[in-house]
Amino acid sequence: MEVIIKYFETISSAHRAIILVGGLTFFWVLESIIPLFSFNYSKWKHAKVNIFFTITTIVINFTLAFILIATVDFVANNQWGLMHLLDIPLVMKVIVGLALFDFFGAYLPHYIEHQVKWLWMFHLVHHTDQNVDTTTANRHHPGESVLRFVFTTIAVLVLGAPIWLVFLYQSLSVVFTQFSHSNIVIPNWLDRLLLTVLVTPNMHRVHHHYRIPYTDSNYGNMFSIWDRIFGTYIVADNTKLKYGLDTYMDVKEAEDIGTILMLPFREYHPYIDYAEEEKL
Repeated sequence: MEVIIKYFETISSAHRAIILVGGLTFFWVLESIIPLFSFNYSKWKHAKVNIFFTITTIVINFTLAFILIATVDFVANNQWGLMHLLDIPLVMKVIVGLALFDFFGAYLPHYIEHQVKWLWMFHLVHHTDQNVDTTTANRHHPGESVLRFVFTTIAVLVLGAPIWLVFLYQSLSVVFTQFSHSNIVIPNWLDRLLLTVLVTPNMHRVHHHYRIPYTDSNYGNMFSIWDRIFGTYIVADNTKLKYGLDTYMDVKEAEDIGTILMLPFREYHPYIDYAEEEKL
């Protein structure tokens, strides 16, 4: 465990890039072998749009990294945050640290984005993808990327997270989001086993269904426990899912980069209030 911590204390940008590209490539290939849906779309054209937003996220995080580093130094120098109160074995500290980072840095902001209108207007870009696959994982409007960075910085302050925890969580988070968005079939026995603790594609796909209440469920990023604890976990038949958003189903809104960039600044469209609740 100490070796892992030392590695992530000094992990290079090149190694982090390898993790991102390696995970994307692995799940991209796997989707071609065991796909859940046979989408009628150009996989490369679809990927080009989502990779554009992946690059903007990388640029924003790299540009603002000095703020994150300064925050990590502050909490370390002042013994600030929850992590400094934990007197437990190192292995448990890593597990608890990852779980808490997942809550404060991912689950909570994700939930808030679905509740606050102006935050939702940025986050909806992620939901407008009508062909969810592993490239969808990093499909975030630049405005949301900045917001996510702010939430990450707040998580560091609350936890008093050391730099190794920040980089370890971010590295694992990249791979987990690529996994949970991947268009792959998972055996039911394996899915049930993983779901006891972790978010799987079968769980997260429900979040991308185009109608409520499914869109407002399954917010988890890495750990499924937070949705279970806070009552936001929904089970649905994945084969009946339809991706996108009920009020943003125009193809151009989902595939044209210029149109996507302007979506948060258009007139707000609330969810459609359906007379009957859909059951999947």
